[in-house]
Amino acid sequence: MIAERRARVLLVTDHAAPTDELLGAIRARAGAGAAQFRVVVLNPARAELHPLHPEHHDKATAAEEVLVNALVELEEAAGGPVLGSVSVRHDAMDAIEETIFNEPVDEIILSLPAHPLAERIHQDLPSRLKHFGIPVTRLD
Repeated sequence: MIAERRARVLLVTDHAAPTDELLGAIRARAGAGAAQFRVVVLNPARAELHPLHPEHHDKATAAEEVLVNALVELEEAAGGPVLGSVSVRHDAMDAIEETIFNEPVDEIILSLPAHPLAERIHQDLPSRLKHFGIPVTRLD
């Protein structure tokens, strides 16, 4: 008997501590079928900082500690292991592209605030990700 292949779900958020909404989305997706989850937290340092600036590293390290402490809660929601990391990137598109180019991804869940102007001119993140052909879900 062949085991069902688990969908590889990328969750992108700007908060290292998971929100109730994100945990609910993980539970719902895990309940919909076999899945493995990767959580990528955007680097919390200001975007204008150079990647080698000490604040860039310090904020990423602090976010990594929060994420490591949250893994138990994330894994409980997923019903299994969850991979988690803090991106060196502050920009969501850059972080997603970097992940997609380094590992296979079947679905993307975004837990990021929407930018109203970007949505009106179709430069919002889900629109920009369409060219990958990967289903994208945005949490409101």
